[in-house]
Amino acid sequence: MSLALQGSTLPLLSKARTPLFSGSEEEEPSARPGVPAPPRSDVPDAFFRQIVTGMRNGVLAITRDGRVAVINDEAYRVFGIKPSPSDIGQPAASVVKAHPEVIRTLTAAFELHHLPNRAEMRLKPQNQVIGYTLALMRNDAGEPTGAAMFFKDLTRVERLEERERLRDRLAAVGEMAAVIAHEVKNPLAGIEVMAGVLRRKIPASPDAQALLTDIIKEAKMANAIVQEVLDFVRPIRLQVERTSIAEAVHGAISLADTKARRGAVNVDVRLTSGLPLIQGDQHQLMQLFTNLLINAYEAMGGTGRIVVTGELTRMADGGAGREAVLVEVTDDGPGMPAEVSEKVFDPFFTTKAQGSGLGLAIVRKIVDAHDGRLDLRTAPGQGTTIRLTLPVSADEE
Repeated sequence: MSLALQGSTLPLLSKARTPLFSGSEEEEPSARPGVPAPPRSDVPDAFFRQIVTGMRNGVLAITRDGRVAVINDEAYRVFGIKPSPSDIGQPAASVVKAHPEVIRTLTAAFELHHLPNRAEMRLKPQNQVIGYTLALMRNDAGEPTGAAMFFKDLTRVERLEERERLRDRLAAVGEMAAVIAHEVKNPLAGIEVMAGVLRRKIPASPDAQALLTDIIKEAKMANAIVQEVLDFVRPIRLQVERTSIAEAVHGAISLADTKARRGAVNVDVRLTSGLPLIQGDQHQLMQLFTNLLINAYEAMGGTGRIVVTGELTRMADGGAGREAVLVEVTDDGPGMPAEVSEKVFDPFFTTKAQGSGLGLAIVRKIVDAHDGRLDLRTAPGQGTTIRLTLPVSADEE
C-alpha cells in the first residue's frame, strides 16, 4: 500500500501553525537578524487545515505532551469515534481510548531514531487492520514538538489477500484431490456393481442379502464423500444474475427437506418485504441456505424452531460502505461450545459420527465468492445464529 501523504502532509501541518504544537510556532522572518524574509503566501492557514481534515487517509497528530493536535474525518471513522471539535487539545489517550495501541505507537515515535514506514497494526475490538507511517514535527532547533500518524484502512485488502491465499491452497489441493478421486471412484463403482450382481445371484440367503445391502450403502456413501470433496476444492464460477434472496431461501427449504430429516422442526421465514435483488448465483445461494438448514436439522434432533430473517443494511468496506442484505438463520438448538464454534467453518471439521465436515466450509466458500461476510453467534444451551451479509452490487474494484 502506498502512503504518499508523508512527504506532502507535513508541510501542511507546519503551515497550519496550530499553537497546540508547543514550541513549533515559527517566528516572523523579519524578526530574525540577517535572515531574508521569504515571500508571504496569501493562502489562509485554514485552507491547509481543511486539506488535512478532508484527506481520504487518516491523520492523527499529537503534541509532545500527548495532546491531540490534528485528527481528521477519516481517522474518526476508522477509530469509530464521534467527531467533536473539543477533542483538539485533549489528551490523545482519552480521545482514542478504545485503541491504546495507537497511542503507544504514536508516543513511542519521540524515542525512536528510525521511524517505521508502511507498517501494519491490528485494531481491537473491531479487528481492523491499518497500514501506517509515522513522522515527527520539529522546531527551528531540531527538537521534536509533535508526532503524526498517517494511515489507511487495510481491512478489506487483507481479507481479499487471505481469500486469494485460500484459493491458491485450494487449487493445489484440488489438483491432488481430482487425481485421488478418479482413482478411488472407479474401485467404489466396481464394488457397488459386483455387490449388486452377487445380491441377485443369492436371493435365498437373507443374511447375505443384508450384508450385501450394507456394502452397497457404504460404497455409495464413500462415493458421495469423494464427490463432496471434489465440489469443495473445485473453484466456484458464479453465474451472476439479479437474484432474489427470498426465492433462494424458500427453494433451500424444499431442497433441504429432500436431503435430511426435518422431523418436527418449524422453519419461520421473516424476510423484510421489498428487499432488493442482489447480484449473485441463485444455485450457489440455494446450496448455501440448504447446507445451513441441514446442519440445523441435524443439530436439533427433529424438534425446535428455525427463524430466517432478512433486512437491508450497509456493509463497511473501508470507504462509504455498500448496500447489502443481512440474513440471519437462528435456531433454538443445543448451541456450541467455544472450542467447536471456532472451527466449525474449517474444512473437514465435524462433530458427527458420519460426515465429511464440508457443509459449513462450503457455506463460507460461497459467501466469500459473493464478496460477503459470515459471522456466528452461539453458546451451549442458547442456540445458534449465523449472520450472512451479502452486497447488493458486485465490487467493481
